[in-house]
Amino acid sequence: MKLIKRILLALVLLFILIQCYFFALILWWTSHNPSSTSFMRHQLAIIRETKPDAQLQKQWVSYDRISNNLKRAIIASEDANFREHDGIDWNAMEKAYQKNSKKGRVVSGGSTITQQLAKNLFLSGQRSYIRKGEEFIITFMLEAAMDKERIFEIYLNVVEWGNGVYGAEAASRHYYGISAANLSPAQAARLAVMLPNPRYYDVNRGSSYLQKRTDLIVRRMGSSTLP
Repeated sequence: MKLIKRILLALVLLFILIQCYFFALILWWTSHNPSSTSFMRHQLAIIRETKPDAQLQKQWVSYDRISNNLKRAIIASEDANFREHDGIDWNAMEKAYQKNSKKGRVVSGGSTITQQLAKNLFLSGQRSYIRKGEEFIITFMLEAAMDKERIFEIYLNVVEWGNGVYGAEAASRHYYGISAANLSPAQAARLAVMLPNPRYYDVNRGSSYLQKRTDLIVRRMGSSTLP
């Protein structure tokens, strides 16, 4: 019995130390830019299994050097209540749960921009209740340490936009040959729509769904409120 208690205590202490490490990194990133993320490193390792010399396409740019068109499009497509919620959009999660239950499979995630950033920075793409719980903890850490603009700036620079393509600047140059500052509303909306499945859309750019959803986001962008 004592051995079990000691093991449990050790696990609790390890959990606390891991959370402290995560929070220390988040505090550092309030004023310093992350050079990579857990998700980037994981995907690069997969790519290098067939291309040993592969490098990721990524280039950090400041918040004011990213088109407001892209910011508005992402909020319209991914997280309409980004400015208002505390990191978790409970209503969106409930709607996603109901939709998934009706379909009998996961068709909607309901994750906010902050949740997506938490996952990208620290976690893997695997789905489990434990990972989701950790995602919630990191999400609240991000919201406690950073303002919305900083959260969005990091997100825009680290989110995946294709096979080995990360961040708004690399995506803009990969798909359109221009900088992220010069994206038109239609170009921005198309990039935003790609986010849930970027590697698929990287090789299926003529998707009819992609075009239909892009047209919808263009119409919604005007109501998006930026941080």
